[in-house]
Amino acid sequence: MNAMNLQPLLVVGVATVLAVVLALWVRSGNGPRAALRHAILGLDRFSTGFATALACLALAIAFFAGFWQVIARFATSTPAVWSEALVRTALIWMAFLGVAVALRAGALVSIDVAHRLSRGTARRAIEAAALAASLSLLGIMFWFGWLMTQRVQFQEMAGLEVSMSWGYAAIPFGAAFGMVGAVAHFLDWRGEELEAAV
Repeated sequence: MNAMNLQPLLVVGVATVLAVVLALWVRSGNGPRAALRHAILGLDRFSTGFATALACLALAIAFFAGFWQVIARFATSTPAVWSEALVRTALIWMAFLGVAVALRAGALVSIDVAHRLSRGTARRAIEAAALAASLSLLGIMFWFGWLMTQRVQFQEMAGLEVSMSWGYAAIPFGAAFGMVGAVAHFLDWRGEELEAAV
């Protein structure tokens, strides 16, 4: 019987602990800490803006490919073989890149009641635990998403005739953008609750 490979979990666990400790250190200080915080938030402004633009582009591509599919199917009775695969791939990219934007805005499922009722150290502990949970999940997504992207590189998407790795690459890219967004949200906690958070 083969033993389970614990290396990904160990690497992600250690990286998560180090990232949370660093984020707590950066969040609670002035001087060089403030400069590092400013640099991380600057990186976030770029990366989250880029992820937002790419997610919007992916949605637009999905819309136009789907619209073309409807026109081709009903107007010319010759459906395009590529449009369905393109819609699916574009929506996958939109969703994974959108996670980064949602994490930055604090719009994902959160523990609002516990956060609202706590103060001081307990509140910081809840925020750090939420960051650790997000980074752990995103780290696992990045690790295994990268492995899957490499594993399917020689397979082709039906209809598009491009490597399947183009679709699977949304997982590690979305996870990387999401990590930056999660850390930036932690460092730039605004305290407002989002009514529309789901």
